[in-house]
Amino acid sequence: MSGADYIVVGSGSGGAPVVRRLLEAGASVILIEAGESTLGVPEIEDAAGWFALQSGRWDWGHRYTPTERILGREIPIPRGLGLGGSSATNAMMWYRGVPADYARWDAVAPGWGWDDCLPAFRACETWHGAPDALRGEDGPMQITPPDPDHPLTQAMLGGARSMGLPENADPNGSEPLGVALANFNIGPDGRRWTSAMGYLEPVLNHPGLTLLTGARATEVLFDGDRACGVTVWRSGQSERLEATRGVILAAGALETPRLLQLSGIGPEAELARLGLPLRIRAEGVGENLQDHPLIRALNFRASRPLGPMKGNGGGTLTIWKSDAALEQADLLAFPVQGRSAVPALWDHYDLEGDVFAIGLGVMRSHSKGRMRLGGAAPDAPLDIQPNLLSDPRDLQALIRGVEFLQDMVASAGFGDLFAGYAAPDTKLTGAATETFVRRATSTFFHCCGTARMGQGDDAPVTPRLAVKGARGLWVADASVIPDIPACHTHAPVTMIGERAAQFVLEDQ
Repeated sequence: MSGADYIVVGSGSGGAPVVRRLLEAGASVILIEAGESTLGVPEIEDAAGWFALQSGRWDWGHRYTPTERILGREIPIPRGLGLGGSSATNAMMWYRGVPADYARWDAVAPGWGWDDCLPAFRACETWHGAPDALRGEDGPMQITPPDPDHPLTQAMLGGARSMGLPENADPNGSEPLGVALANFNIGPDGRRWTSAMGYLEPVLNHPGLTLLTGARATEVLFDGDRACGVTVWRSGQSERLEATRGVILAAGALETPRLLQLSGIGPEAELARLGLPLRIRAEGVGENLQDHPLIRALNFRASRPLGPMKGNGGGTLTIWKSDAALEQADLLAFPVQGRSAVPALWDHYDLEGDVFAIGLGVMRSHSKGRMRLGGAAPDAPLDIQPNLLSDPRDLQALIRGVEFLQDMVASAGFGDLFAGYAAPDTKLTGAATETFVRRATSTFFHCCGTARMGQGDDAPVTPRLAVKGARGLWVADASVIPDIPACHTHAPVTMIGERAAQFVLEDQ
């Protein structure tokens, strides 16, 4: 049996910081990654090519279960399978949210307010924009603003201003409401900058690190109530790995709750249904699934070719309120330097010719769901049901957002780039807008919350990220998020990983 002080399961946004900080503290670590190395792979590093990574070799292949609310459609939920996890396949958006997001965390998991989290946010990044006390200067993640010299970028800035929104210097500054150039985990040389590149590549030859790729964790092992190892399936056989000080799960919001249940930690009735022995009754495992619903996307005719794609194909963030009475902005839009559509839109509209798109997400979403294991095998399909649009507030926010964006592209501030509607192919009102929203709603790739942290008995994880009822077992990924923040989840999960390592080292 191979062994180390710690075993970390998952090398993504949460797991990579944990590994790096434990090694820096003098610990030995076995890192288990189900996928292959992504380092030096051209298709991973190509920032403009991320669309092609959403299925196939670098993806787990999960899907959301259909409901009538989204017209019976099955929605793929891409999850990165490879070193760096979803940071190697996502759209590279780096947006941290606002203090109000973390106040909601702090209300149920004390110690997670904005002031508690900001040092970890700063520690994880090197910001290449204007210096700011809120931004990091020498962290592992390279964060850059985009090249603003693109016609769609300029149109988005002008259009938002014409709709009465302010222009901000930085969406990760003190107030993101308005329009701003986005932040990306793209290096100064234009390559995607993954968590593996930032946190792991500099320590790959560290004598304390054992990296196992192509290794799928199948069970957490226990000695009494203490986690003492992990069983993995690798190279066609099962192998037991020993952890003398503990195990950190960072496999993501879908695979971490699966692994917990395969290890006997989960809802009693679910484990009984699966024929799995109960070790720790944790009714919240697999519950509280949240995601931002995304309209993918509104497509428009362009008056001229847009030219080569720059960066990730986006450029700006437009953040506003669907209702002026709201305390916090709930809508976010981003441009796409080309067409973007779920299959149902491709089937329904003509998207040929010069086309640009705008994605629209509800970032203060209220719908919640759950995930279930399809069987006791480690690779059994998952029944993943986020219940998109189940809360009427989410539907109404998207309807208002569609109407706002259709007005914005036709405004004087947007310039002469807009040459007509493509998908939808006319300006919408009333029931037609609702039908379009249901047809176009997809995932924003931000699933979280399935092993939430909190003080309450219904939370499986403590505010210090330890699994309740076990010793030497922690969770460091999007599973622990109690309430989805109004932002992309890559930056918050990286922050969670930084803090998880701190807690693990302090609480031994």
